[in-house]
Amino acid sequence: MTEARPQAGQDGPAPPRHIGIIMDGNGRWATARGLPRALGHKAGAEAARRTIEAAAVAGVGWLTLFAFSSENWQRPVEEVRDLTGLMRVYLRAEVGTLVKEGIRLRVLGERERFGPDTVRAIAAAEQATAPGTRMNLNIALSYGGRGEIVAAAREAARRVAAGTLDPAKLDEALFAGMLFTAGMPDPDLIIRTSGEQRISNFLLWQSAYSEFVFQDVLWPDYGATHLAAAIGEFTRRDRRFGLRIA
Repeated sequence: MTEARPQAGQDGPAPPRHIGIIMDGNGRWATARGLPRALGHKAGAEAARRTIEAAAVAGVGWLTLFAFSSENWQRPVEEVRDLTGLMRVYLRAEVGTLVKEGIRLRVLGERERFGPDTVRAIAAAEQATAPGTRMNLNIALSYGGRGEIVAAAREAARRVAAGTLDPAKLDEALFAGMLFTAGMPDPDLIIRTSGEQRISNFLLWQSAYSEFVFQDVLWPDYGATHLAAAIGEFTRRDRRFGLRIA
């Protein structure tokens, strides 16, 4: 990664503080080229590397990449095996670069479903990158927005049953603190690639006031130019948050 570190807003509008990306199109990219889907996922990992670098250079503080949904477990066994293997390789290979660049990694989702080897790789990567302050990188693995909300509701119910939470005191802020993203800012901008225009169970609670940009590019072809275009679209919008009538 480059060492250039421009200050957000120095030469124009500030970038979004937090960007979430639904990385879609690996399979279609591979199919269009007559390649195995596994090579599409490998190319997608390279696109993730480029996009992380571009976000850091742009001054984005938080980046959340939707890498593996809870629904992805329903894919063919061979594809799931290829995906999880690629994730383990990526975690181990990229840790040194993330540490050098000051990027802190966190994994959101039900990591235990991946097995002990992957869980250990995740924990090691999170620990090694914890001192990073340049950018926060979230990777959503075995993640689903509905499941996240249900898990938070179960935690709230557990606290009520234990007598440590008065139901009358449960508000949005307290509930948000029980989500995977506790302590993180909500995404200002959510991007989806491949031309699809849906959010596919991604950050449902957190995206209540997010801006959405849908880009007609398959994820393996994504890079700095596409991210800059999405950020440019974001900065041109007037975000009212329901506070005034146009």
